[in-house]
Amino acid sequence: MWRSCLRLWDEGRRLLNRPRGGLIASVGPGPNPRLQARAYAPLTERKRFYQNVSITQGEVSSGKQCFCLGPAGGDRALCLLIQTTLCNTSLDNPTQRNKDQLIRAAVKFLDTDTICYRVEEPETLVELQKNEWDPVIEWAEKRYGVEIGSSTSIMGPSIPARTQEVLISHLASYNMWALQGIEFVVTQLKSMVLTLGLIDLRLTVEQAVLLSRLEEEYQIQKWGNIEWAHDYELQELRARTAAGALFVHLCSESTTVKHKLLRE
Repeated sequence: MWRSCLRLWDEGRRLLNRPRGGLIASVGPGPNPRLQARAYAPLTERKRFYQNVSITQGEVSSGKQCFCLGPAGGDRALCLLIQTTLCNTSLDNPTQRNKDQLIRAAVKFLDTDTICYRVEEPETLVELQKNEWDPVIEWAEKRYGVEIGSSTSIMGPSIPARTQEVLISHLASYNMWALQGIEFVVTQLKSMVLTLGLIDLRLTVEQAVLLSRLEEEYQIQKWGNIEWAHDYELQELRARTAAGALFVHLCSESTTVKHKLLRE
């Protein structure tokens, strides 16, 4: 045992005392390829691939570091991917639209809002739409002081011009980044009213998605669910809606810190 320790100690001394630069042939008698070292270039021959190092300070839309606590697994990855896409869209603005055009594109969905179109039959679905959709419309009308209503006509309800003006004025308070997120959520839910309820925290993501798919969920309860189709669509819609709503909140959040003056 002591001989082995002395041998290792002696080999370690020889390894530490090897010449710098070039390959080391071996340690001890005879070649030992396992103890060969790399050949390093002399310090005078090393070159930097950069010219200088500096630090740049910049500002982003959200003042503080935020963490996305979304669904686990693939849904969370999809949320982050969608938020990255929204960031790139906000930066590049590929459609070259200004703020007014973004607002009017979102408000335009009010003319064909999902929860404003009602069926006349079957009676169970009519009652379901009334019980689930009417409270949301009543909340929006009271919240913004407007008139929205609903209709069973294929032409949809007649939205007053004042309602559109009020909503346009409300959306004008958001910045360009937040408006990109709002339009994205509106296109997912096919509803301006549900989007407003989600952004104002009147509805959760699960509730907003369920209300936007109310007729489809009714048919699933009646005829059955296709797991590889309906479940996938539901999870994807939830992830996309959650990502868009979180993007809006992160881009429109403002934080103010007030320090109290201590009396001497």
